[in-house]
Amino acid sequence: MTMTSPRVGSPALTTLIDEIRAVVRTGGPPRDVAEGVARVLGPYLGRPDLLLPEQEAPDPDRYRQHILHVEDDGSFSIVSLVWTEGQETCIHDHVSWCVVGVHRGRELETRYRLDDSRNALVQVGTVTTDVGTVAALTPPGDIHKVANAGSELTISIHVYGADINVLGSSIRRRYDLPVVS
Repeated sequence: MTMTSPRVGSPALTTLIDEIRAVVRTGGPPRDVAEGVARVLGPYLGRPDLLLPEQEAPDPDRYRQHILHVEDDGSFSIVSLVWTEGQETCIHDHVSWCVVGVHRGRELETRYRLDDSRNALVQVGTVTTDVGTVAALTPPGDIHKVANAGSELTISIHVYGADINVLGSSIRRRYDLPVVS
């Protein structure tokens, strides 16, 4: 993954940040915060005025993360992930609650569960998501990988309950275990 630094955003992004801030400041259990953020993010997905052109730029070799906003107190971060055909993440889980929304294109998410008895992963499902689809993930148990599901550019918006500037990534752990039936 390549990463770019935060930049000034569009007026629509500024409004989205304000709405997410209000949800995060309300507080509550991580699941409730993530679901509240998901409700806020949904209406912004697919809007042509949300991202600036440089926030949609891909990398030819791997998916790219553009940091859109990190809250001053580190309580949340917003990034755009940009994927070209065939690009995907490693199998991973997250350090905090996470909300993912497809802004452009299609994503394929493959979900896993850890089988400690075999020191392996078991695939538990796949889902292909289109523009406007939003998912709220809360660790533990959010082991997955994500890939571009088509031949066109795909962009997703991710909101994490963590400071991505400090952490560099939302990934808590990479899983390099065998996948078994």
